Amino acid sequence: MWYAVSFSHSSIFYPRRPWSVHFLQKQKQSISTSCRISASLPDHNNGVKAEFTPWLIVGLGNPGNKYHGTRHNVGFEMIDSISQSQGIVMNTIQSKALIGIGSIEEVPILLVKPQSYMNFSGESVGPLAAYYQVPLRHILLIYDEMSLPNGVLRLQPKGGHGHHNGISVKFFRHLDEVTVLANTYGIVSMCISRAANHVLLRVKSVMGHLDGRREFPRLCIGIGNPPGTMDMKAFLLQKFSTVERHQIDAALEQGVEAVRTLVLNGFSNSVTRFNLGQKYKYHKV
Repeated sequence: MWYAVSFSHSSIFYPRRPWSVHFLQKQKQSISTSCRISASLPDHNNGVKAEFTPWLIVGLGNPGNKYHGTRHNVGFEMIDSISQSQGIVMNTIQSKALIGIGSIEEVPILLVKPQSYMNFSGESVGPLAAYYQVPLRHILLIYDEMSLPNGVLRLQPKGGHGHHNGISVKFFRHLDEVTVLANTYGIVSMCISRAANHVLLRVKSVMGHLDGRREFPRLCIGIGNPPGTMDMKAFLLQKFSTVERHQIDAALEQGVEAVRTLVLNGFSNSVTRFNLGQKYKYHKV
């Protein structure tokens, strides 16, 4: 297999192994224009090469040991899980982000952990998408989601940034119906309001650096809601309990497989089945 990196009007082809961040760094030092990476497989039958569009896979979180292992950083943890499973080294800083370049089978991917803190993630996503010429439909945003039970995942092709006008309907749709009926005017509505604020700034930051577009895929990782009247910020910066940690670890493994399926097959029926299985994963028959 061969990879191609295109700069303006020229293309450079080289084998899969030498495709490293160091090569891209050297090119970036001498060329200030945008860069396109793609994977090509030579077809020995007719000489036509099949090219694969790269994916920009972004996990949201906050940098520093202070936030390691907290609920708010599961987006970073998913990126770490993908990098480990695919053997991708995260060792380069570009556009205020820690990045790693590799592939899932024949499809090239860029793993990204923005280092500009959660609510300013767009400062990394926008420039990286532009530099590597990644289309909107191939930008996967991964982040924690309070509207989902702990350890439950949801993969969706697009969405809004969660502002208050309309998010309630979306959130109620994904909450357990029995819980909603029992708490319609109580605790649930309060959780929805807090969850709306939770999602608003960070996803809106990404949209703001993608010309206001929202048609990019999301992988949401459920972390549950704060108990009672617990402060949301304290909840987000809290580490998981032992039981919750086991649930998150299992979710990370499942998330890696979901990302592989998405990258290789797009939003197929298998993604629909994945979401359905996640929705009822804690329901006992």
